[in-house]
Amino acid sequence: MTLSRPRKLRPTKRTALWFERIMALIALVNLIVVLYDTSYIRFRDLHLRFFPELTTWYGETFKGIEPERATEAYLNTVERLEEQVAQTGLQSIQAQTLLSELRQLSGTMIDENPFQIAEKSGTLEQIKNMMRDRVGIESAKGSFDTFWSVNYLSEAGWSREIQYFNSEIQPLMNTNFFRGLGEDGGPINLFWLLLDSWFVSLFALELFARSVYISRRYQNTNLLDAVLLRWYDLFFFIPFWRWLRVIPVMIRLNQSRLVNLVPLRSRISHVFVTNFAVELTEVVILRIIDQVQNLLRNGSISRWVLNAGSGRRYIDLNGVNELEVISQQISSLVLYKVLPEIKPELDALLNHNVTNAFNQAPGYQSFRQIPGLGSLPEQISQQVVGQVSQNLYKAMTGALQDEKGAELTQKLVARFGEAVQTQVQEGKTLEEIQTLLITLLDEVKINYVKQLEDEDVERLMEESYRIYNITQQKS
Repeated sequence: MTLSRPRKLRPTKRTALWFERIMALIALVNLIVVLYDTSYIRFRDLHLRFFPELTTWYGETFKGIEPERATEAYLNTVERLEEQVAQTGLQSIQAQTLLSELRQLSGTMIDENPFQIAEKSGTLEQIKNMMRDRVGIESAKGSFDTFWSVNYLSEAGWSREIQYFNSEIQPLMNTNFFRGLGEDGGPINLFWLLLDSWFVSLFALELFARSVYISRRYQNTNLLDAVLLRWYDLFFFIPFWRWLRVIPVMIRLNQSRLVNLVPLRSRISHVFVTNFAVELTEVVILRIIDQVQNLLRNGSISRWVLNAGSGRRYIDLNGVNELEVISQQISSLVLYKVLPEIKPELDALLNHNVTNAFNQAPGYQSFRQIPGLGSLPEQISQQVVGQVSQNLYKAMTGALQDEKGAELTQKLVARFGEAVQTQVQEGKTLEEIQTLLITLLDEVKINYVKQLEDEDVERLMEESYRIYNITQQKS
């Protein structure tokens, strides 16, 4: 495989390539922002764990998310308790007042469930279970009352317990939020207005400029055709399913040569085409077999074979009996082409049979002992076989060349067909044949056609990959 040097781009092409790359990178940034916005609510807890400041700012700016008042007041009370204990100690009246307030807030939180609005009731259940395990009390309210008591915090250790709350409970409570409603009645979402609209406007301006340029450069191309040439950019303007922007982004990255997607596209197309071909083949074969079975069941094939008529006139397209012409063509091919080629082998077979017949004749072995006459039977058999095969060949070819012989041959074939039809009509021979054929076709479908998807897919996949790799190496 030889590698050719890449061609140097002209200044205009180099400028165009850089423009394509810049727009492709902008489209990639837009896609990342769109995917982040789409997944923000669902994965907000995960974002808070790794990027708390960015997550809080993004939620407040674009999603209308505010801290939930009840949980915020709860955490503020805990913070005040820490400051009070640091100043006056855990046994002070001020600290005990704050502990009583926390016990009251805990009961209100359990009863009113402020996590429900944000659809995070599961988080509250997790907090209650953690508090039960920590204190060792089955009741959720009882566990909070015990945790926020002077006796428990003194015995278990204030520093250790408040550290547990700040590291385990507080992050879960921080995930709760309140999201206001917009004028449309849905949750506030300012992403499109404040951020995405700038990207969309840029792509719309670019598409318009490209379309005008193409329509002016090519005389037979109007503005609509120019827009359709960039059909994939239309995904930027769909207000829903914004994740579909991955299509124009990938196309732009490939066109700008930032990413080479040709191998991936070829692999995907090979997989799709191979599976589609196998599915199509299976459907076509099954359809053909089903049609043949239906013809057998309704008697169409039997009526056609027996020429009994089915109430429907048979449509002849060319006024020619195709079966008769085909039989004549095959007969001529066998007589004038095939038989001359196999005549030596046919003579050898006939000679062998005649010789065996002489060997089995009584007194033949004694006759061979006579001097000068031992090889006479073999010579006679060779002459007889040659004469018989030659006469038989001349008779067959003469019958076809002679008008009378051809007519007699046709009568023989016709009489043979009539005899077969007559014998088939007697008894239940035709019905038995039809039943056997239907069953045979069912067996073919079960044993062979249904295995196409399991066997041929893997084989065709391997074959397509092998051919693809060979073509890639030679390119």
